[in-house]
Amino acid sequence: MPAALPRDQFPVADRYRYLNHALVAPLPRCTVEAMAADAWRCAEDGSVAFPEREANMAVVRARAAGLMGAEPADVAFVKNTTEGLAFVAGGLDWTPGDRVVVPDHEYPSTLFPWLALEHRGVTVDLVAPVGPRGELPLESFEAALVAGRGRVRVVALSWVQFGLGWRTDLAALAALCHEHGALVCADVIQGLGVLPCRLADWGVDFAMADAHKWLLGPEGIGVLYVPARHRDRLRVMEPGWASVVDQDSDHPVLRYAESARRFEGGTANGCGIAGLGASIELLAAAGVDAVWASADGLCARLAEGLAGAGATVRSDRGSGRSAIINVAIPGVEPVDAAARLLSAGVVARARSGGVRFSPHAWNDEADVDATVAAVAALIASR
Repeated sequence: MPAALPRDQFPVADRYRYLNHALVAPLPRCTVEAMAADAWRCAEDGSVAFPEREANMAVVRARAAGLMGAEPADVAFVKNTTEGLAFVAGGLDWTPGDRVVVPDHEYPSTLFPWLALEHRGVTVDLVAPVGPRGELPLESFEAALVAGRGRVRVVALSWVQFGLGWRTDLAALAALCHEHGALVCADVIQGLGVLPCRLADWGVDFAMADAHKWLLGPEGIGVLYVPARHRDRLRVMEPGWASVVDQDSDHPVLRYAESARRFEGGTANGCGIAGLGASIELLAAAGVDAVWASADGLCARLAEGLAGAGATVRSDRGSGRSAIINVAIPGVEPVDAAARLLSAGVVARARSGGVRFSPHAWNDEADVDATVAAVAALIASR
């Protein structure tokens, strides 16, 4: 299957077999060029460039919303996923005795904002994976909701788990949670950009993601999804000039914007937004369905090849599959394996007791085959 994204947009391909998008994506040429152009506008024009930058931010917001399956008014720019999670955890009203359900072994940023609510009387209940591939079946969430006896306010989780790559059906989870009076807050950083996303159709209540993984964007910029039905129930944590209806008034009045822009307190990362916009345009030109088909095909080839080489594939390749393949390499510690693979030109990551590979839709079969050969060489050298 041909790559869905143009390989010549990725200079990193000249040096490495890069299969580490679940950590940090290499920037495409178009993204670097967009950021450089924005920086030069600021260098040459200073504040005169502001109207053009503001207009571009509106375009990027709309592009991001399209990728998320949302309306532009539902999307705010944040500096990262952690900030988006903190805005939700800190912005909701809590009563002592409220509970939050979070999967066990979650990424720290998806867990810590809820643990930090302990002083407000909030308890976090952990849902443990039930199988060797990190499975989180709906039945486990349902059991936690029932055990919470109506006090579970939020189920917070990563759409795709960072370690083994398990992907939760967000539409089914949202329907289940709403039956029990709970909200769904989804960290979508490990899926947005490579997996088709329909947040509004799925009934997700809040979602957030950084740009620097599957969105192929720069660090320091992200997106937060807050649909209209929840905007007034979420307290604005960082009110500022950018949050209000009349941003330019000499007599400011704290009247929040109707849109999710109310969560953007101050001056935005314009350069990062310019880069994010270029990356999203690259993804949109290919179509996210095609992007996922390409990445999924590479992952299938990778999983089959690694298993054939003697590694144990620890990630689900059924309904819970994602673009993350975690394997155990017999006789080689994960950190040592990742280091030895890097010396062979393959970029991967030691994670969750194994080696995590995460190809994107610009990678090709040669990248996969070279990776399999490098792992086979590791196993043979034990």
